Amino acid sequence: MTKKTLPKAIRSEAGAAGAELDPRLFEPVPEKTKHVEAGRVFSVSADEITDIAAAERKGRARKLVERFSLWSGAAGLLPVPVLDLAAVAVVQLQMLRRLSRIYDIPFSKNRGKAILASFAGTMIPASTGLGVASMAKTVPVAGTAIGALTAPALSVGATYVIGMAFIEHFASGGTLLDFEPPDYHEFIKANAETRETT
Repeated sequence: MTKKTLPKAIRSEAGAAGAELDPRLFEPVPEKTKHVEAGRVFSVSADEITDIAAAERKGRARKLVERFSLWSGAAGLLPVPVLDLAAVAVVQLQMLRRLSRIYDIPFSKNRGKAILASFAGTMIPASTGLGVASMAKTVPVAGTAIGALTAPALSVGATYVIGMAFIEHFASGGTLLDFEPPDYHEFIKANAETRETT
């Protein structure tokens, strides 16, 4: 059997004794990546990819908060006083668990409960209003109607504010261990301004 030699264009020059390797083979890869789409070339840097990933994560988290806010409104519709507050708390705790998963932050059920309780303490007017709306359901007819109208609205608002506060905290690199509830008046104003500009 005879051994065939490869054509010169295919043969490796590195295999020859004493031959130097082409320095272009060892150049560093540029930070920018080019993407070709339908004849157009796009150049994307590593920082832009990180920003896109962070924006996508924040968008997913906002949708999650909006969905859980609606669920919390449904929980506020429960006609039994105190049971509706417990259901809203469970929804908020589940929202916190899911937000932690989106941002890859370890979640502790006990720590989550403590944070939500402290958050409710800083939101005294909203949490008091939710408690009053829940207790109003004990009053026949008028109290039930008032509670059925106000409890869902207050629970939606409180859950939304809590969720957005955690999104901002997690996006800035915070965890459950270093969370401090913000001043909710300033926080609501800042969120309203950002919603108006977008």
